[in-house]
Amino acid sequence: MLAKLARTGILIAALGVAGCNDSSMKDFAPEANKPLPDKILADMKAKGMVRTSSVMARIFKEEGKLEIWKAKTNGRYDMVASYDICKWSGKLGPKYTEGDRQAPEGFYTVRPSQMNPRSNYHLSFNIGFPNDYDRANGRTGQNLMVHGACSSSGCYSMTDAQIEQIYAFGRDAFQGGQTEFQVQAFPFRMTAANMARYRNDPNYEFWKMLKVGYDNFEVTKVPPKVDVCEKKYVFNQVAADGQTFNPTGTCPAMTQPDSLKSAFASYEKSYDVAFNAAVKSSTPAPKPTIAGIKEAAIVSDWSKRRARGERVPIEPPSLNPDGSVSETARMGRIDSPAGRKMAALDAEKAAKKKAEEQRLAAIEAAKAAKEAAKAQALAEKEAAKAAKEAPVATATIAAPSDGAPVAETQAASADESRVTKLKNKLLGMFGG
Repeated sequence: MLAKLARTGILIAALGVAGCNDSSMKDFAPEANKPLPDKILADMKAKGMVRTSSVMARIFKEEGKLEIWKAKTNGRYDMVASYDICKWSGKLGPKYTEGDRQAPEGFYTVRPSQMNPRSNYHLSFNIGFPNDYDRANGRTGQNLMVHGACSSSGCYSMTDAQIEQIYAFGRDAFQGGQTEFQVQAFPFRMTAANMARYRNDPNYEFWKMLKVGYDNFEVTKVPPKVDVCEKKYVFNQVAADGQTFNPTGTCPAMTQPDSLKSAFASYEKSYDVAFNAAVKSSTPAPKPTIAGIKEAAIVSDWSKRRARGERVPIEPPSLNPDGSVSETARMGRIDSPAGRKMAALDAEKAAKKKAEEQRLAAIEAAKAAKEAAKAQALAEKEAAKAAKEAPVATATIAAPSDGAPVAETQAASADESRVTKLKNKLLGMFGG
């Protein structure tokens, strides 16, 4: 039995490297059947939507927002709800490899089988990473979700109350006949100002590619058709007769409706003007971003060592622009034989350091006490010397000369009398 539990613990630790590890454990999930609030239903009705109409989600990392869009009776989509993302892990930029703790960016598809009403994280749905683009580019990972419980290791985590509503949007759309819904995950709102802010980022070319899909939705207000060829996303393209899209193969001959071409060209023209203006203006500093596959590999190694129970920094390392690696000084204590051994060595080292500091402090305190005693003895000696010399110094008074005026003589006599009294008093005090 103990051996079985130990094997289970190792398996759970290994899965923890991959993503949020959403193993279904609950037998009953009433939260999966909660209806949407009356206010949201009223807002939907006012916008020309029905409860079971098609749905789409957009995610913006930097702004920390998850938006729900639904189809109206005219086929176009409108936003019906927006939620603050409780937590997402990693930095701006795509997910590269298993264990890099990056929340994905790109265009993903959610089908009914990816919905988990018995999630360990209250409710969840798997966003479908890796997709065709990710696989074509050798990107790895699993168990990447939108879920509740406000805890993330590569996922987009919401509060339990939020995920109940988000889950309900997808559930209702599937009930209405939608077979899959799109999740668009972006690093930030892909405005001209934001693209100008990040124009020198190593992820910029990837983000420019995502922006084409972003712009297609902004123009049409319909989720774009997404394909992959030559290891790149292509949007709203139709392959020539008899040809198909191969994620790693050459792109086929492609066409777009003329109306879409015209609308997109007009949109891009306005964007170019705004982008050039944004480049010349002052903008907020960019947020931290992942420095490509090299940093992803460093973080992935940290995740593996952490899963094995090794003593590692409590936060993942970061790759600096000069190629150096930054790590936090605070270490995490993992509950495993290896972790406990490393923690014991650290504790022993800390105890030795503290003992040495205390020894040096005691030496300094003794030295200071010795110096203070020496200074006190010297002060007492000087005081005794001053007391001994005081009567002699005050008893030496010059006598008046014979030729001095009578007034001066009298004054001198009076002074002498006072001095004599003072002398006698001092002699009395010192036993003379």
